[in-house]
Amino acid sequence: MVSLYLCFLYSLVFTVSLYAGAAFGSTILASESGQQSLAQSALAEILQRGAPILGFDTGCSALNATCDWMAKIPDETELVHMSIPGTHDSSTWNYTQATQDTLLGYTGPIVPAEYFQCQEHSFFQMLNGGIRVFDLRVALNPGNGTIGFYHSQALLAPNTRIEDVLFGFYYWLDLHPTEAVLLFINYESGTGTQDTLAFQKQLYDILSSGLANRYWVQINGSLGTLGEARGKLTLLQRFDYNLLPTAPEYGKRIGIHLDPEDWHDNDPNITLVYNTINETQQVAYIEDYYEMDGLPLSAGAAENIQWKYNATIAHLQDAININLHPDQLYITFVSSEHDTDGETPRIMALGNGTDVPGVNQKILPWLQEQKGKRFGIVMLDFFDTVPGVVEAIIDA
Repeated sequence: MVSLYLCFLYSLVFTVSLYAGAAFGSTILASESGQQSLAQSALAEILQRGAPILGFDTGCSALNATCDWMAKIPDETELVHMSIPGTHDSSTWNYTQATQDTLLGYTGPIVPAEYFQCQEHSFFQMLNGGIRVFDLRVALNPGNGTIGFYHSQALLAPNTRIEDVLFGFYYWLDLHPTEAVLLFINYESGTGTQDTLAFQKQLYDILSSGLANRYWVQINGSLGTLGEARGKLTLLQRFDYNLLPTAPEYGKRIGIHLDPEDWHDNDPNITLVYNTINETQQVAYIEDYYEMDGLPLSAGAAENIQWKYNATIAHLQDAININLHPDQLYITFVSSEHDTDGETPRIMALGNGTDVPGVNQKILPWLQEQKGKRFGIVMLDFFDTVPGVVEAIIDA
């Protein structure tokens, strides 16, 4: 692992030179220690730039059941047969009203920050806490042409680029080679920025670079096995390449394409075919019922939370049913809101703080009763605020 890590760090020197425009390519390093020192400096600079999204890695004890939990699972296990916890709108953990107020010049007046924040721990804390699926919403950062992070109209960190955050994942995976991480990457259309040819080209180049070839699973159209995914990122593509030229240099695809047109908005039962080439179609069954639009405006927190809980459990019941679609992908979003009458993501997930429990509290005993069964991908808000939810999903 040490040699791979040094190789990774050495690659960073040259990659950073491309970003910064510096002429590292002609530099002759006097010794291996000199190479390592320069590479460590480059890595530190990148991680610092990514910190508003990544946070800082303080390490993870081997005694922690969520740290390297995939190590105990056989290589041949299909990813679609696993139970994998994830976080919805993962990048919002650092988004506060103070952050929003400093960015009004970019966004203009928008609804309060509490309606956009869905997490409260950094990416590194999520990784060490057992999270293996991240929901990234991206568009162009204003004014500098780089790709950054959003939740709807909310700009999260205008000086952090997606490349910086991906380096953070590469760094963590080198330290935890038994683990596999899946990334939803979703073009966020509500940002006021356009899905342009320049945006698609930039994202394509990032995901097909030499370093990406090393750290991303190169299988296309199927998720494959855990063994194939260990130490790597897997792409769950929620954006299109429809504006790219048809030239061969733009023809490479990785991961699975979850077509945005087929991902129906606010739907508790989405059936999305992502591969029709094989004899047996590969399908994602998705519950993404996030806004309780079937209820009257007078409905309160208890009723909204119950509706979301019902939709979530119904979908998870399908996921554990071995006679239904045992070899297909299940994705369940436990996350929700009801902003028309004041139910923020925090209230929906964690309750009102007094007499109404949230979806996370309500779902925990059900998960514990079904522990060890296949849940598929389970996307959470405020993932660890109710202790035991992640452990119940991963059977720790």
